Formats: sequence, C-alpha cells, structure tokens
Amino acid sequence: MSKPTIICFGEVLWDVLPDKRVAGGAPMNVAFHINQLGMRSKMISSVGDDDLGRELIGFLEAKGVSTGLVQTDPTLPTGVVNVMLDEGGSPSYEIVSPVAWDNIRPDDKAREAVKVADALVFGSLACRTEQNRSTLFGYLELAPLRVLDVNLRAPFYSQPLIESLLARADIVKMNDEELVLIAGWQGADGEESAQLEAIRKKFAIDLLILTRGKDGAACLDGSGFSEHPGFPVKVQDTIGSGDSFLASFLSKHLAGESPLECLAFAGAVGALVATRAGGTPELTEAEILSFIDSKG
Repeated sequence: MSKPTIICFGEVLWDVLPDKRVAGGAPMNVAFHINQLGMRSKMISSVGDDDLGRELIGFLEAKGVSTGLVQTDPTLPTGVVNVMLDEGGSPSYEIVSPVAWDNIRPDDKAREAVKVADALVFGSLACRTEQNRSTLFGYLELAPLRVLDVNLRAPFYSQPLIESLLARADIVKMNDEELVLIAGWQGADGEESAQLEAIRKKFAIDLLILTRGKDGAACLDGSGFSEHPGFPVKVQDTIGSGDSFLASFLSKHLAGESPLECLAFAGAVGALVATRAGGTPELTEAEILSFIDSKG
C-alpha cells in the first residue's frame, strides 16, 4: 500500500524566540509532522534569495519534506516571526510583512502535484495577500481533499475571507476561540456540538475538528459528535501543537481509523509537542503509543 501524499500550502519561516531561532510556519509544521508520521509531504511556498531561505530549504530537505515546489523570490526576504511566550508557554506573534511567502505564484508543476496528492492543507494566514489567495483558490479547484486549518492571526483575517475558505474545504480544524467567533458570525449558539453542526451544514463541510488546548478535542462528521479529554502534561510551549495535532489526525483519518481513535492519537502528539520547545520536535510512533499507554 502506497503512502499518502499531503501537500501543504503557505508560510515557511523562522520563529525567533527569546533564546533561539527555529524553523516554523503552521503549514510547514504540518508538513514536518506528516513526514515524521510516515506519510509523504510537500510544501508549496516561497523563500527569499538569502541565507535564511537557504537554511530553511536545508532544514526541510534534512527532515524529508519535499522542497521541489518551494519558490525563491528574487526581491522579498525569507519570512520571520518574532515570538513572545507568556508564563504558561502560550505564544503571541509579530508576523513580519511583506516577505517571500506572501508572493506564491501559480506553477504548472504544483498544479500537477496537487491533482495527484491525497490532500491539500491550507490556512488563513497565507491568504493575507491577493496573490496568494488567487494561487491557492486555483489549486483548491484541483485538490481531491481540501483541509483547512483556520489558524486566525490578527490582523490578517476577515469574516468574508474565512467564510470563503470554509466554503472551499472538506475538512476543517479550528480551536475553541475560533469556534466562538465563527459561530457568532453565523448566529449559532448553544453547545459546541450545535455550533459545529450549524457551521458544518452551512458550508457543506464533511468533517469539523475542534481543539480545546488542555481540555482535549472533538470532531463532528456525518456519523455524529466525538470527543476526547486530552492528556495532561507540563507545557514548555504550545508552538506547533495544533499543527502536529492536525497532521496526526490526518494520518489516522486517511488510514480509516474511527474519529475517537484519530482524536486520541492526535491529542497525544499535540501534548507531547507542547512538552518540547518549538513546533518541530522529533517524535517516533513508538514514543507516541508508549505515551498513550502510560496515560491509560
């Protein structure tokens, strides 16, 4: 049986933390973990013609993520995000712009890759420019499975943008704060499951995934509502936890596992990532399964 291939569209960058610089960007984190979990991953993005860009390409290639669809921009620099952590390890971001990943141009090679991939993962931040929105929407028309990580980053989103992305997605992941905002836009109230159902019906989404931080996660599809309480851990930082959750959920979902099994595995990976610095710590499946067993 061939390995699934998942293409991630959007930002590749350096997260500049108080004490170090680490490779990051939500779609790049997803691609890293997809590859780490035994699937094939490819990035569609752009870096600058500079040392930071070359370092990023080297990092991705060293981790097994295909960079054949990453462009080099001759004028814009490689992306950088300044990250501040609060006492609980939760990050806030200063996202520099404009940078190379703001200018991802349509490409025939990428179009062909999207057509034959198993899924295309995308988020809202990369859509902060008209160039990227146009490029992405063209690829979404070709993708067999379209996976949206809402990933709101102020001030780079609006209600019309998010609703246009929801309308183009088959699978959507959002966190509990994003659910409150999006449900409010739709006038949907009540329990989380009712809010998710209202969003799922309005935008004809096949599967909605909800992350709740330390309180676990839930999902809703045609078979109903499932939830998992999560795994308590001592948090170092939460950078990339949601991205690793999405990659892990997809790995089990594409393998035909049940929603509850997907939530448990993804929750374990997200928790383990939160115990490490940055969004791309190395994990093995044996380590993940041992962690799940240790938590009962």
